Amino acid sequence: MRITRYEDMDDTAKDMMREIGSIGTGNAATALSSLLKTGVEMTVPKVEILGYNEAVDLLGHPEDMISGVLVQMAGDVSGVMLFLMKMDFINEVLQCVLQESIDGYEQMGEMEVSAATEVGNIIISSYILSLSKLADMDISLSVPAFSVNMLGGIMTVPMAEFGYVSDKLMMITGKCIIGGRNVDSNLLLLPDIQSLNYLMDRLVTPYE
Repeated sequence: MRITRYEDMDDTAKDMMREIGSIGTGNAATALSSLLKTGVEMTVPKVEILGYNEAVDLLGHPEDMISGVLVQMAGDVSGVMLFLMKMDFINEVLQCVLQESIDGYEQMGEMEVSAATEVGNIIISSYILSLSKLADMDISLSVPAFSVNMLGGIMTVPMAEFGYVSDKLMMITGKCIIGGRNVDSNLLLLPDIQSLNYLMDRLVTPYE
């Protein structure tokens, strides 16, 4: 099945992305446990195809401040990945790595930004490693970029990248449990349409 928009993905294609997400969460939890030196669990992810406004509503209010780590994909798959972190997630990371917590993003200095960026990069890299192995593909990642913005603003980044193709986003949502405490974990995995079709050819078609 060839698709021209994210919303054309059928249940089989979504199951494929969910399986990639499940393997990625396991790898990410193991890597984060080592970095944070505490127990980390990640729940089985949900894969949702959402419009921009739907995605923002799911995550909070458009004017809520949020941080994100953005990585560009290249090679056999092109696109972007955006890992979103709210303040509760940031503070769990900072408590484990730096033994500190902060009241707002404006208090983040170089060390805090570095710790948050590394965690986001580990999670994204874990997903891509899973995808690469599962599909036997070569995917390279750019240097991760960390930013803080209002939710409505930071979500425009993937829309600017792919809005010419579709007004939908693919979001992988779940819970990250760090040291027994639940924090939100949200990842936008956005291969371009050509790459998504290539993925389905590699992972779905042989088993249909």
